[in-house]
Amino acid sequence: MKYLLMLCADETTPQVDIAAECVAWSAGLGDKHLLAMGLYPPDTASAVRLRDGEVLLTDGPFAETKEQMGGLSVIECDSTAEAQRIASTHPWARYGLIEIRQLLG
Repeated sequence: MKYLLMLCADETTPQVDIAAECVAWSAGLGDKHLLAMGLYPPDTASAVRLRDGEVLLTDGPFAETKEQMGGLSVIECDSTAEAQRIASTHPWARYGLIEIRQLLG
């Protein structure tokens, strides 16, 4: 099963440079780690909707939440429990929140 690890932060999360730690974490997972990347800040986002044939574009940020996704990893595991264990070892878990979602398909 594949899982998406969404690396989230809010305005109280410290700004830290853990890129090297994340690369080492990825390497340590071997073939269980499929993909990782960071995201530009929410104020650079845009959203597209199609309603009644009209394209509606909105500039970000959009979420009415305190937490915003700043990066992601995709891992392959045998169970949700294993995904949770792996997520708990991610360097970002020390600073922010990691939301775990199983991918369809």
